Amino acid sequence: MSRIKMKIDDREVTAKEGQSVLEVAREAGIEIPTLCHDERLEPFGGCRLCMVEVQTGGWAQLVVSCVYEAKEGLVVRTRSEEIDKIRRVLLELLMAHAPTSPQLLAMGEVYGARPDRFEPDPSFCVHCGLCVRYCNEVKQLDAIGFIDRGVNKEISFVPEIAAAACEGCKECFPLCPTSYLQAAFVRVEALSRKLPRA
Repeated sequence: MSRIKMKIDDREVTAKEGQSVLEVAREAGIEIPTLCHDERLEPFGGCRLCMVEVQTGGWAQLVVSCVYEAKEGLVVRTRSEEIDKIRRVLLELLMAHAPTSPQLLAMGEVYGARPDRFEPDPSFCVHCGLCVRYCNEVKQLDAIGFIDRGVNKEISFVPEIAAAACEGCKECFPLCPTSYLQAAFVRVEALSRKLPRA
């Protein structure tokens, strides 16, 4: 397998062919924030927090580092005024949905994000997709899925599958950055219980 030489934050690093910029940075000990990334899952690029600036052929562009492949001679900047501003706004939008999420609050502190900048919509699900993808890709159960689209999009358990599979699993619970998943499961579990006959 050929080795690729590139720079991240002025540091020379080497990458393996096929690695993402995020993977290369992490191997080099360079922190890039993520919310929807998990090494066990296919890269998703949904949260956009891992956005970085890359320069190739004299051009600079912003890319999502978890899905952008390392290339020979690539120059990457993980922090700049523009990148920090983008991350700050993204975090503020996420915190409008989950204002008490410890993970979001910790990240928000790094980037100076204000939890109250946008009108609150405490739906608590930030659509990172970790639970849905984990259930599908790792467990191959499809007990959780997205329903609806746009601002109405939310996760939902499939009651027939969840009733049989989730009680003994719950491996997706610690992945949820807002604890919404646990609340959704409790609701589905309560609704699926049989009421005693009169």
